[in-house]
Amino acid sequence: MNKTTLKLLALAAGLVALGCQAQERVRIGFMSPVTGPQAGYGTDNRDGAALAIKELNAKGIKIGGKPVQFDLDVNDDTADPRQGVQVAQTLVDKKVKFVLGPYNSGVTMPASRVFADGGVIVLTVASNPKITTQNQTNLFRIGATDNQLGAKMAVYAAQDLKVKTVAVIDDRTAYGQGVAQEFTAQATKLGIKVVAKEFTNDKATDFSSILTAVKAAKPDAVFYGGYSAQGGPLLRQMRGLGIAAPLLGGDGICSVETATLSQVAGDMNVFCTQGGALIDRSAKGKQFIDKYKAEFKRDPLTYAAAFYDGAYLLATAMEATQSTDPKKVGEHLAKSSYAGVAGEYAYDAKHDLKSSAVTVFTLKGKDVVPLKSL
Repeated sequence: MNKTTLKLLALAAGLVALGCQAQERVRIGFMSPVTGPQAGYGTDNRDGAALAIKELNAKGIKIGGKPVQFDLDVNDDTADPRQGVQVAQTLVDKKVKFVLGPYNSGVTMPASRVFADGGVIVLTVASNPKITTQNQTNLFRIGATDNQLGAKMAVYAAQDLKVKTVAVIDDRTAYGQGVAQEFTAQATKLGIKVVAKEFTNDKATDFSSILTAVKAAKPDAVFYGGYSAQGGPLLRQMRGLGIAAPLLGGDGICSVETATLSQVAGDMNVFCTQGGALIDRSAKGKQFIDKYKAEFKRDPLTYAAAFYDGAYLLATAMEATQSTDPKKVGEHLAKSSYAGVAGEYAYDAKHDLKSSAVTVFTLKGKDVVPLKSL
């Protein structure tokens, strides 16, 4: 090899090294339960975010004149508040300035305080209304609130299902209690009588005691505030006790996992609400579903689209501000709007979405089938 060739190789290596040095790597933290009873949701969230990160990196985005490489820092909070706080502190210690998640309201409440102290921008689907009353300018909700999910389920129950009496069960989590309270408040306003109020927990497997009380009350419907890990077995035990009333719920049971765990064949008579419009009715939504299925060989569940949108929301704000400074990105998010797959992202003073459509779904076999947007 001659001297000229060696010089050219050295020059090329130097240019490659310079290019690598000039590239900015932006880590985006991710929090959800990717193990345990709610792992199906967490994996769905993770994969929605991962798909967006893959696409963003393929676009060759530049910020401040430098190419940016996005990295997704995946963390398992196991749906446990204590673990969530530990994960949040780890992300802060690692200097991660942007986070998608948490998923659960009970995890988000304590973890958000850690992120606020660390100056981290947080985009969460957690729905408890109290989350955005903490005066945290760094936190933004990318999903509907319990007010919307619970209240719209009550509207559908009254107007479409003609429910007159209802039993309400919640799992005592921040999410479960929140969505059940909002359902109950709106149902009462609409003239639905609550004939039984029961509670369980998010680790329970036996519901015979509370369902015996529910059966005695003879409700037209049963509302469950909680997640599919309990919602599925609850449905199975309802039918086993001869309770044929429809099971109603929020986005926590709006999953094929509820159907699978229920082991109920045929019409399950389940209705649930989920934030966002019917994504399979829009061109963007259909494209997202096709891309997700091609990448992961399965259908997206409840919030894959929201986490996908969240990654794009952050990247778009960075491009608009030409900065990865979380303060500048947060200021842009607060005053701008973004049209995503799951809906329009524009914020009120509390950093709740100004408008969030809610869709009612039902379970048919292994399919979560949309019925109506409210």
